[in-house]
Amino acid sequence: MPMEQETLSLLIGGFSLVVGIMVLATLFLWIRSKKNNIAYASVLAHFLLLSVALYFLFKAITFNVDHPMASEEISLRVGISGIIWTASMICLLIGLITLSRVNKVS
Repeated sequence: MPMEQETLSLLIGGFSLVVGIMVLATLFLWIRSKKNNIAYASVLAHFLLLSVALYFLFKAITFNVDHPMASEEISLRVGISGIIWTASMICLLIGLITLSRVNKVS
């Protein structure tokens, strides 16, 4: 997909900055609480899987459209990205459920 030259680097840089801050905040909270290991590990897995999903999505939107089977390749990469994104959302949901259970007991 044609786009301005700086767009992809801005997308990657912005995403990396935000996810990096979120990972550091999650690690800080995990170290501070020293419990809820499953919840915090699930949230970190969410960030990891989300990053992998967006990697495949970026590969799809920057794929060479002059390739003979470009449509199929782009569709495959978007599909893989969607499946990995779904797994990341499941990890986030597990983390949220685990955190809510711990807070009810406390």
